Amino acid sequence: MQVRDGMSKVVLTLGPGHTLRETARRMTEKGVGAAVVIDEEQPHPAIVSERDILTSIGEGQDPDSELVRDHMSDRVISAAPDWSLERAAMEMSHRHIRHLVIVDGGDIVGVLSMRDIMHVWTSEGATSAMTSPESEAAPEVS
Repeated sequence: MQVRDGMSKVVLTLGPGHTLRETARRMTEKGVGAAVVIDEEQPHPAIVSERDILTSIGEGQDPDSELVRDHMSDRVISAAPDWSLERAAMEMSHRHIRHLVIVDGGDIVGVLSMRDIMHVWTSEGATSAMTSPESEAAPEVS
């Protein structure tokens, strides 16, 4: 299976001047776990994730005054839609990231998360040597 089979075509883009609260609200509305940050002054996009927002709040910072620019990751890794899901998962694992920005012909066409990969690999009909959980007896807990 390829990245195009699992990626979300819903791409939330925003600017670095958005507050973390506004970012969280927009991510919730779109049902996404990350947003692509477009800054006209930067040569490439950045990304802010739900984990970035959670870390900020956990550190006691105010989501109404904290800005995306101070919490986004400039380390955006992109992938092509025709990459295999295995290649994407390996890249994410090696780089310790949870999202890939999917680029086709220079345009951002999607975002692939680890959650998206797991969904594809565990959905009915996925091509994998994994055994379906329904076909295995659940271990008994004593």
